[in-house]
Amino acid sequence: MKTETIGAFEAKTHFSRLLERAHEGTVFVVTRRGKPVAQLGPSEQSICRPVFGSARGQVDISDDFDEPLVDMAEYTS
Repeated sequence: MKTETIGAFEAKTHFSRLLERAHEGTVFVVTRRGKPVAQLGPSEQSICRPVFGSARGQVDISDDFDEPLVDMAEYTS
């Protein structure tokens, strides 16, 4: 992860943009008069988001997956 230092006034002024960049993985150390006071970064939930199609080739669907189940015949008629 990339880390950047930013002043408190600038962080307040550009907070929406900082949130977007934090969501993308950047960590910001917020300073007041040159001393670190806070840290802004991505949450654990945003990092672990699944990627569409990432399980391609890992799932095998049989040719008869949509055939009626013998066990359920009495419930479907």
